[in-house]
This record gives sequence, C-alpha cells and structure tokens, in this order.
Amino acid sequence: MSAGRASEGAGCIGWWGFSPARDLLNTGSVRVEGEANVLLVGSGDPRHILKTIAGLQNTESLRVWVIENSMEVVARQLLLLSLALMPPESMGNNEKTELFLEVFGNSEIRSQTEETLRCVASQLSLSVTETLEKEAHPCLNTTLLKFKERDELARIFKSWIQPQSSSPILMSKAWDYRVRQHLGSRYDSKKGCFDWDLTMKLHEKGCGVINKQQYMRWRERGLAFEMREGVYQITNQSLLSSRVFRQKGGKVAVRGYWGDIVSSPYLSFGIETDDKDLLKTQNGQCTTTAQDISFANVNALFQSLSSRRGCPASSQSEAEELSTQTDRKSVTISDLMLLNGISVTFLPMDSLHKLPQKQKYSNFFNIIYFSASCVYQLGPMTRQIAAPDAVLVVELAKNILDLNKEQEAGFAEKVTSIAHEAEFEPWQGGKSDDVHAVFMPQRK
Repeated sequence: MSAGRASEGAGCIGWWGFSPARDLLNTGSVRVEGEANVLLVGSGDPRHILKTIAGLQNTESLRVWVIENSMEVVARQLLLLSLALMPPESMGNNEKTELFLEVFGNSEIRSQTEETLRCVASQLSLSVTETLEKEAHPCLNTTLLKFKERDELARIFKSWIQPQSSSPILMSKAWDYRVRQHLGSRYDSKKGCFDWDLTMKLHEKGCGVINKQQYMRWRERGLAFEMREGVYQITNQSLLSSRVFRQKGGKVAVRGYWGDIVSSPYLSFGIETDDKDLLKTQNGQCTTTAQDISFANVNALFQSLSSRRGCPASSQSEAEELSTQTDRKSVTISDLMLLNGISVTFLPMDSLHKLPQKQKYSNFFNIIYFSASCVYQLGPMTRQIAAPDAVLVVELAKNILDLNKEQEAGFAEKVTSIAHEAEFEPWQGGKSDDVHAVFMPQRK
C-alpha cells in the first residue's frame, strides 16, 4: 500500500528557509568592520538580510548579493523586502509586522492584505521594467538581472495584480492536493501524522515553542499566522509557482503550491529569541507560541530598520498605527525607507559560476551563505570569490523532516566533503551548531 511520497514534504521551491535567521557578520571568528560584502545562495527569504542589518553598528555598512534558482523566489524576496521598508508614515510597525508575517507564511490572506500586495506588486513591476541601468531604490537593485529575467519578474508581478480570471487557482485545493500527494494512504489519518511530525520530530529537534493547535492548522490549511480578526480566504498569489511534469512523453507546467508543507514557516523567525520571557514554560509547556515569537522578532527587526533610517524606533504613534489604505496605495518604490549603507543586489540565476571570471569579485565576499538545497553548487570556484578571511556558512538538514537521523548525519558529512573539495575547512573555534556548518578558507 502506498504511503505517499515522503520526499515531497519540503517541496521543490523554497519559500522560506529551514533554519532561523542569523546575523551573518557574527558567524566567524572576527567580525567584519566597515563595509561587508555578503553572498546569499538560495536563502529563500530575507531573514538573514534583516537579522544582519539589525546587528550593524552605525559606522558599518552592508552590501548583500542574492542568487536564487527561481525567479518566483526573487519576486517574493523583493515583495517581502519592500514590505519591510514601508515608511512608518504609511504603516505602523505593528501593522507592518502582521502584514509581513501574513504574506510570508499564509497560503490564504485577508482582503486588506491582498490589496496591499497588489499595490506593492504594481510598483515592483514598474521598477524592474522602467529602470534599466540605475536601480529604482538604493537598497533594492535588480539592474544586474538579465533582460529575460526581468521580463519574467514583470510577468510574475502582473500575475499577482491580475490573477487568471478564467481559471483561478483555489489555494485550498492546491494545498490539499499536496497533502494527499505527500501522505498517500495515510491521508485519512492525517491529524495523527501531523501530530507525530510535531511531537516526535520538531519538538525533539528543539522546536518546542511550535504550538500544536497552530501547527495543525498550518498543516491542514497553510495558515501559520492569524493575528487579526478577519476572513483568511483569498489565495496568497506570492506562494504560487509553476512546476514542470512529464506527461505522455512531453512536459507540462502546472501552476499550484509547490513549497514546504511539513517543516513550517515558523523556523525562520519563530523558534529562537533573545528574550528569555518568551521561552518560559509552565507544566512542561511553553507559555508562548512560535507565532508570538515570530511577531516579537520581526517587530524588533523592523524597529532596527527604522532606527537605521534615522527616525526613532520607539515613537510609534497612534496616527501611524491607524494608517489608511489610501496612504498605502500612494507609496512608490522611491518612497520606501532609505537605509544608510545598505544595499541588496539580485544577481542572475546562473551567475555563481561566472562571478570568478570577473575581476571585481576576486576575493570579494566576506560571508558566503548556501542553503541546504543549493550546497551542490558549492565548488572550487567559490574559493576564488571568497576574501582571504571569509566565512562560509552552509545550512544543514536538521529541520527537513522528510530525512531520518542517518540521512541528516550523512548530509552533514557530505557538506563537509563538498566544502573540503572547494578548499574550505571547518571553523574549529566556533560553537557546535547542528543547524549551520561554518567553514573558513584553507590556509595555503
């Protein structure tokens, strides 16, 4: 009897990472001072970007370079970063946090959220098509993308603005299809499967703050964050993508939800916190949830962005919290917050192996990050673009629930082997971390 496809749980597109946000400048033995250049390969979401910005000193600057293996992920990163940079005059910090998390982790959203998503997508569409040589915003640069990639971005943004009216995709059906595909014959006892994954896997891996009720709701419907009263029933267009299947000797692209349905979006912002009060337990149970921690963490990150802009983070007035949709509609890309010394540049999808051919990138990057799904792209050429004292950070498979302990350990060994072949060695001075592996360039 079929038990479904266990490997399908993580999906084929990474809408979020399988590891918590990290201040990447604090991962090595020596913190980079002045200007730091960071390369992210397949990070999937902007969690590391936001966390690293929050840890910057006033005199430090950060240039981030992003490579993804899907333009749909690039589009969503631009969307999430744009939401993070919304000026406080148009959206208060608490409201921004709720909106960000809703778009980030919910398969279905409220009508107010959809309206904001469409407004931002409209501005992003204009920015990638009309600014060919100079970036539309100093913090968000898409000018290095290929023309066909920018055309693809524009097409994706337009699909968010005007979804196909002839055959609209119902997220509830797309989500249920994935759950059925993943569980197979176990679908009729799916709640037991969900509970097993939570208590015997996620909780055993140290994610005890993930609340059973919230996790079960996410596994059932794809709703991770429900913080406002309202109806969550409009498809989150930013979580749809196309997947190519073989069919009768040919190939057909099917649009649907092809992301993670097992590990959850709580991993990015909701399982770690410096606030010990949020980790208190009572009778062996956490008194707060991963949703609470996600809100607190993202809210704090957004306050850091506001202070970087030069406006006081603590003065969130009632007027800001009561910002209107009308104000929001008038916000253009150029109106987004300007963060001193910060830039995020998106590179072409095939650019990783071409960077060493350009003198500009020789020994250039202080930090290089690879996601678990992209570690196979790590090769000897990566060493050429790494600074002499660079830090290489690789996401491990701890929180990919489809893998057993042996496979998880085997993946970690494979990562070390790949890094060694690329002329990197494990950083001996670092604390043991089963979520990320940290390496330094081999000394010649």
